[in-house]
Amino acid sequence: MSSPPLPVPLRLELQGITKDYPAVRANDNVSLKVAPGQIHAVLGENGAGKSTLMKMIYGAVKPNAGEIRWNGQAVQVASPAEARKLGISMVYQHFSLFDTLTAAENVWLGLDKSLTLAEVSARIVEVAQGYGLDVDPLRPVHTLSVGERQRVEIVRALLTKPQLLILDEPTSVLTPQAVDKLFVTLRQLSSEGCSILYISHKLDEIRALCHHCTVLRGGKVTGEVDPTQETNASLSRLMIGAEPPALAHRESKAGAVVLDVKGLSLPQQDPFGMTLKDIAVQVRAGEIVGVAGVSGNGQQELMAALSGEDPRAAANTVTLFGQDISAASPRERRVQGLHFVPEERLGRGAVPTMPLSFNTLLTRTEAVGFGGWLNLKAASAMAADLIQRYNVKAGGPGSAARSLSGGNLQKFIVGREIDAKPKLLIVSQPTWGVDVGAAAQIRGALLALRDAGCAVLVVSEELDELFEISDRLVVIAQGRLSPSVATKDATVEMIGEWMSGLWTGAAQTVAAKGAAHA
Repeated sequence: MSSPPLPVPLRLELQGITKDYPAVRANDNVSLKVAPGQIHAVLGENGAGKSTLMKMIYGAVKPNAGEIRWNGQAVQVASPAEARKLGISMVYQHFSLFDTLTAAENVWLGLDKSLTLAEVSARIVEVAQGYGLDVDPLRPVHTLSVGERQRVEIVRALLTKPQLLILDEPTSVLTPQAVDKLFVTLRQLSSEGCSILYISHKLDEIRALCHHCTVLRGGKVTGEVDPTQETNASLSRLMIGAEPPALAHRESKAGAVVLDVKGLSLPQQDPFGMTLKDIAVQVRAGEIVGVAGVSGNGQQELMAALSGEDPRAAANTVTLFGQDISAASPRERRVQGLHFVPEERLGRGAVPTMPLSFNTLLTRTEAVGFGGWLNLKAASAMAADLIQRYNVKAGGPGSAARSLSGGNLQKFIVGREIDAKPKLLIVSQPTWGVDVGAAAQIRGALLALRDAGCAVLVVSEELDELFEISDRLVVIAQGRLSPSVATKDATVEMIGEWMSGLWTGAAQTVAAKGAAHA
């Protein structure tokens, strides 16, 4: 008589994990179990403690209490290098890449030195192609967009053939077709026994991909569910205690042309940049125009030309209310009513080491007096008002920007620019890494701004977001901009195809259809 099979040990088990910081308890007695081959979602609003928990598993942060068990054995993961030796890989939400090195050199640093740099470069190309990720191993990281950097992180993690892969918002830079392809790969990894901890704010993804879900709120576990048996509404209630408010997206009543871009062509500024080719787009008062596209197709260059960071545009290619602003500085554009939210929160949208009160002064002048004297009390009051109205979790106006979670800093920066009452607001990646409640709040604020008569241009790689808030859509691919299409006449599949530059002919058909409706 054969003996029964021995139980397979859990891949990862956390028991009573607690982490305290001077002002907050980030994790409070957290327990979590991940089986071999399980795709396990960790869900929670911004500041719920998800990232801190992942960093402890990966050895980047040490817990104050509790035990980590790996394949049935108690372990102390002292560093990311030790985590990788165990078979744990992680893709951070905020990336850990050296700007001055190439993508291949960054990947090479995380591997044992049994492979040469040339061999690593070849493997990057092979893995990137297999996963539907466009990564050039020879490009210096400082020339990459945020989305392209995330692709390097994903490829670096996959090259280690991990037993446990931690992914933090991995699909925010992918087309719908590439997301489907990545999911096929993740399911294949799962079937081979690789466990996956999956952090995402896209509830549809979690329900479609994950086998199990642990929900955190305020650093504590508030529930464990089978996401395939849940709805978006029930997951939202577990995560934030309520369903996100429904957006009231009334049909827009577009007014006069505010931003008019025509014939904008700009050669790339570095060998790895994108050349803009004959860009043409209009944004009218009281409408939101969404720009879709895979990261690295010219979004950064377009934003620099529109915000004033790149003043090389030819005369009369960029006009605001009919006035030529092609060579105007960012400050001159703000004076005329153009405000801008960059995709990079830390270092562009906010100075990491400065308090929130000082960060309000980066683009606002209400607290700047005669002769440039600063009214620090007024700046602090402005920051406190933004914290309160946009539900920013922060220690107060004196908190350094870098002390906030990514989603809470995003709410602060977007709120700072909306509160300036702009006539034209240009926003890049408005809800990247933001939980469903905060995303709904930001999108609602953008719609309210539109309804108040502001012209809004939104660049986003979140197609669901663009379909939810945009009145018209354009797609950027290889430095070219498609014709615009009314959102009601577009489909996700069509926009996904256009992201590959395949809009000639199709765009004419859609335009004719829109004209017939009119």
